[in-house]
Amino acid sequence: MTRRAATATAANAAGLDIEAIRRDFPILESTVHGHPLVYLDNAATGQKPRATIDAVNGFYRTTNANIHRGVHHLSIEATRRYEDARGAVQRFLGAGRPEEIVFVRGATEAINLVAATWGRANVGRGDEVLVSQMEHHSNIVPWQMLCEQTGASLRVIPITDRGELDMEAFEGLLTDRTKIVACVHVSNSLGTINPVEEIIARAHDRGALVLLDGAQAAPHLPVDVKTLGCDFYAIAGHKIFGPSGIGALYARHDLLEAMPPYQGGGEMILTVSFEKTTYNKVPHKFEAGTPNIAGAVGLGATIEYLERVGMERITAYEHTLLEHATGVLAEVPGLTLIGTAPAKAAVLSFTLDGVHPHDIGTILDQQGIAVRTGHHCTQPVMDRFGIPATARASLAFYNTTDEIDALARGLHTVREVFG
Repeated sequence: MTRRAATATAANAAGLDIEAIRRDFPILESTVHGHPLVYLDNAATGQKPRATIDAVNGFYRTTNANIHRGVHHLSIEATRRYEDARGAVQRFLGAGRPEEIVFVRGATEAINLVAATWGRANVGRGDEVLVSQMEHHSNIVPWQMLCEQTGASLRVIPITDRGELDMEAFEGLLTDRTKIVACVHVSNSLGTINPVEEIIARAHDRGALVLLDGAQAAPHLPVDVKTLGCDFYAIAGHKIFGPSGIGALYARHDLLEAMPPYQGGGEMILTVSFEKTTYNKVPHKFEAGTPNIAGAVGLGATIEYLERVGMERITAYEHTLLEHATGVLAEVPGLTLIGTAPAKAAVLSFTLDGVHPHDIGTILDQQGIAVRTGHHCTQPVMDRFGIPATARASLAFYNTTDEIDALARGLHTVREVFG
């Protein structure tokens, strides 16, 4: 079977027309250093479909105005499109009502919002915040800051040699002092898909809330926050092939009602006097100032595009890519995969004996292949495995087995250069 036939077979099994999908992403037609672009850095940011680009461009060309406060046509239309985008995120995440979706700059701001509002109101001296050893820095540092400010303690769930959460250790760390468990749904550096349903159930049994960092899960898996039962869920628009500078926080409506505002300013108020300010209803209470309106509109268009493709089909196709990539990388001499959990998304972090990851990335770039190198904002993961960094190839539904084979050939070239 030819490589192109292998991609077609995998795509057909998942019900996808990969060639048509690739035509939807203009950047994939690019060349880099005289080679066709092979974009394998999707965990850092996803490329944008034409539908997203056109939506953002069209908003600025035809609809640009500020929202919620105007009575003229453009403002009314801009408000409609912004709130339609909120409804799209609600639908995409399976939230019960649009008011449970707060627009933010990205998953990082979503986590900071929860730590700064719910956290300061509910976490105090002697309490505990539980995170995992595989967290992105954005799901560690806000909780460290909260603990420093309140006198609470940060506890860490360890991970195994395969890059899985140690669930027995997690059970032992859960106590009546645990106020919140903040855990990544899918690891950006290991690809591990965590057993979040079990995590949520165990935490709730002990009276703790659960925040899931869904930045890496939302592009690859169907997500239903109601089925999961989580209390908070954070996503980033640019990870799910939408615009940068936009993201969303899902939070249970009762929690949002009880949480104090995150920032002060316009839109988040009902009345202002020098004696007293009263706050707007949720979610507007948490959206101070003029938001990234075009970004929200673009995010809504992205979600509609992903819904047309089908998240279940995306998951199935990417799994076949992961299996293919795992097999061909195993044939590269001296290559070690970091993160070998049975439940994995399409992320392959690896080291190559005697070669620094930055050198791997530089040589691959000369062949038009984009991978990420470094600690991937997960320095505790690198410390756990005793390495300074990895090279990371992260796949998306527009990638092909041809591109994975190009990566493998590139790594063989790296191996030849360094002996």
